[in-house]
Amino acid sequence: MTDALTPAERILYGLGIRHPCEIDLEAIAASRGAFVKYQPLDNCEAMIAGSSKRAVILVNSNSCETRQRFSLAHELGHWHHHRGKVLYCSSDEVEETKPGPLNPERQADGFASDLVLPTYMFRPIFAKLKRFRIQEAAEIAAEFNVSLTATLIKCVELNRLPIILACYRRSGYSWSRPAKMVPSWWRLHRTLDRETFAGRMLFDGASPEAWPRKMPADAWFDFRGAGDYEVQEQSVMLPGAEVLTILTIPENGLG
Repeated sequence: MTDALTPAERILYGLGIRHPCEIDLEAIAASRGAFVKYQPLDNCEAMIAGSSKRAVILVNSNSCETRQRFSLAHELGHWHHHRGKVLYCSSDEVEETKPGPLNPERQADGFASDLVLPTYMFRPIFAKLKRFRIQEAAEIAAEFNVSLTATLIKCVELNRLPIILACYRRSGYSWSRPAKMVPSWWRLHRTLDRETFAGRMLFDGASPEAWPRKMPADAWFDFRGAGDYEVQEQSVMLPGAEVLTILTIPENGLG
């Protein structure tokens, strides 16, 4: 099994960690020669400084617990991939959602995701779901003690469902993450239609829907023939006046 694991997952597996409650990041850091300290940091979520064998990781004590955990895992990603450098991670760089595999920050984020949401634990839990809604994703997030956003991104990356995760601000498109099975011609609008459920939440303060709802695809997507499809939509508000939406693509739109 270890041949199929990522570097972060191999660390967990090598320590005998098999359940989410066993992911003690401070203990894992200590096993890697890194000491963790929490203190207030200005415009920074975490930073690391170290030699070839020892490091000190500072984590912003003013952040929420899930943010602190991802930030610590992110710095351990730097310790694994970029040892010997001094790195400063701003609030915008940790848990960044825009792709860029060669960027050191994205490498650290990938490591962090695998450390706090290892696929060998996550996949069996996800496979047992009888339905996929934001509520179920939130329960998984609580089990792993991570953010809902990080959990939903992991759901997309599993590529088990034809879904797109999309985030919008009032000013328009922020970021998105499609499952690999979704064809590239499903291109999102740059502005959010106020008549979508997400638009009503963001602009009018509407309450979230308990279940995914059907919506004409051309309300969300910009391609010829989009009006011939319906997608399912479910949204949740995020801090910072952003709305995060799961869009499920119909089976006849995957060919």
